[in-house]
Parts: sequence; C-alpha cells; structure tokens
Amino acid sequence: MQAPSTVIDYLPIGIMFFVALGFVVTTMVATHMLGPKRKSKIKLETFECGIESQGNARIPFSIKYFLIAILFVLFDVEVIFLYPWAVNFKELLKEQGAQGLIEMMVFMGFLLLGFFYIMKKGALKWE
Repeated sequence: MQAPSTVIDYLPIGIMFFVALGFVVTTMVATHMLGPKRKSKIKLETFECGIESQGNARIPFSIKYFLIAILFVLFDVEVIFLYPWAVNFKELLKEQGAQGLIEMMVFMGFLLLGFFYIMKKGALKWE
C-alpha cells in the first residue's frame, strides 16, 4: 500500500512552475527593454501575407463558420474520449464485463443523439 501524498511531494512541480513563469517574464521584459523602438507610418500599417490591405477588416460574415468550428471541436473531443475505450476494449470487458460495455453504449447514444439533433436542425447545411 502506498503512503498518502504530502505537500512536499508537490514541491518540484511548484518550483518548475515558478522557474517557467520567471523565464517567460524575464524574456518578455528583456526583449521589451532591449528591442528597437522605431515607429513609422509604414511600420504601423496593417500587413497580411504581403497582400495589400483592402477596406475594413471588420466586415461581417456568416455565423455558420463559427457554428461549424464549435461543432467540430465538440465532436473531436468526444472522439478523443473513445480512443482509450477502443484501445483497452478487451481489458474493459474482462474487468467490468457488461457494465463497461453498457456505459460506453450510453456514451455513444448521447453522441449520436447530439449528432442527429444538429443534423435535424440543419446546422451543417451551407446555403
């Protein structure tokens, strides 16, 4: 049996966190202090991949783009949860038997229910 963790066990993680934070702050301050500060009209102009700017960048575009992006992230994260289940499927059946299989089928059911809901709402249709 393993002894319970104490605060001292987490000390290396805290030290590493503060060293990383100190490195980031130090490099940001150093580059700000040591870097050149020459501002000109051309330097402050917007630049995008060598293409000349045209018009205002604040033009509205379809909310469908954001909806597709959010749905992709949502279903991508759910698929990530399926990977460990698929890799350890045999061990899951040995340890939990039918209960593990039922739990995953419930998860898959919710996943498919959400997918059919967005299909019914027409969230993936471009007009």
